[in-house]
Amino acid sequence: MRKSLIWLTSLTVLIGTVGASGAATAAESATGSPTVAESAVGTDIKDRILAIPGMSLIEEKPYAGYRYFVLEYTQPVDHRRPWKGTFKQRLSLLHKDTDRPTVFHTSGYGLSTTPSRREPTRIIDGNQVSMEYRFFTPSRPQPADWSKLDIWQAASDQHRIFTALKKIYGQKWLSTGASKGGMTATYYERFYPRDMDGVVAYVAPNDVNNKEDSAYDRFFENVGTKECRDRLNALQREALVRRAPLQKKYKEWAAAEGATFNTVGSLDKAYEAVVLDFVWGFWQYYGEDVCGSVPDARTASDDEVYETIDAYSGWSFYTDQGLDPYTPYYYQAATELGSPSIKLPHLEGLTRYGYQPARNFVPREIPTTFKPSAMRDVDRWVRGNANRMLFVYGGNDPWGAEPFRLGKGARDSYVFTAPGANHGAQVEGLVEAERAKATARILDWAGVDAPAAAAGQPLARFDARLDKPADDELNRERGVRP
Repeated sequence: MRKSLIWLTSLTVLIGTVGASGAATAAESATGSPTVAESAVGTDIKDRILAIPGMSLIEEKPYAGYRYFVLEYTQPVDHRRPWKGTFKQRLSLLHKDTDRPTVFHTSGYGLSTTPSRREPTRIIDGNQVSMEYRFFTPSRPQPADWSKLDIWQAASDQHRIFTALKKIYGQKWLSTGASKGGMTATYYERFYPRDMDGVVAYVAPNDVNNKEDSAYDRFFENVGTKECRDRLNALQREALVRRAPLQKKYKEWAAAEGATFNTVGSLDKAYEAVVLDFVWGFWQYYGEDVCGSVPDARTASDDEVYETIDAYSGWSFYTDQGLDPYTPYYYQAATELGSPSIKLPHLEGLTRYGYQPARNFVPREIPTTFKPSAMRDVDRWVRGNANRMLFVYGGNDPWGAEPFRLGKGARDSYVFTAPGANHGAQVEGLVEAERAKATARILDWAGVDAPAAAAGQPLARFDARLDKPADDELNRERGVRP
């Protein structure tokens, strides 16, 4: 009886967070005008947002032409058992006007609290909601039950935020994200296909079979020119040939910085992991145009080899301190998302560990069990049910080696690749015909009037401070992760 009462009380509170969130705005007109009930809490957008049960303000930051809020929203730890506890999830809102469409942006990681506008938001000249992914600090339940970190729970977080805000932002909604954010937008569409009016997923990998990664091998055998590939491979090999003197530098650096290696297991494992990321990191974040700046392995000094590996891979990444912020990602990679493993014939006889599985980057006290059905389910759903979905990839991005593909059941959906682009690929980098097509579809999905949509041009001007490139949201952090 006691458990039933606790359940009923908790459920009432959580339902109120969603259901009552729109009580004052349920009769909102299509133009976004406030109702009489809304007047009781004020017509200012901040008042309307904070009238949503469970929503609280962290801070408001000024930006010309917008209102920008950093917020917290109360979420259940387990959407299947909402009486089991709650946590505070951060989100931000770049408010333009309730008459405008809204973009729901996810990075799949933590939340930047600096005002920014993603490409679809500029294209449609709309509002933007950005959500911090559950279990990235500070949006982490305490104590953390890691079994509640999965793609369905995260999609349900997004669904509740959308349901609460839709009462205020009543126009069309699009979801978007790059890399793990693009994956997140896709998973959200799979589980809640009626929420969004369109999806724009950038550089989203699709690891359907975690045990089969030959697509990555083919990518690295063909990307760029042979001259560039050989130059990169030679320097990577040299870093392992010179393991002893370069590892001495690494040990000295770690001692000076107080860096530790408990999660990965040893400094030697971390050293090799960073070296193996070098070629991948080069193509993920840079490209052929800077290949000439990579030192010639035959004449490079130890310092040059060491510093070049650091520039493209980052010696700090596989330390405990470097891995800790990304524990939620590696946990998901070890349980649902999968992680790549590639052959390295040019390093034969020099590697001790090879590409290490994601499990190696999760603290041992956190249990993991891989669920091979998760990505297969999403892939099958996208092939058969995609509707108003756009996938954008970079032609020279390793993560695009295993992309999402469309099947006969897909409608008004597209997969485009920007030639020569890396992990920062965007619609603007597509060939002209595809760029116009993609832009026109995004505008149409957002409910923009037909003549403007047909023109296929962004509605808002570029703002260098506000409009961040896709790879900016990835923070150019090193390590093999999307």
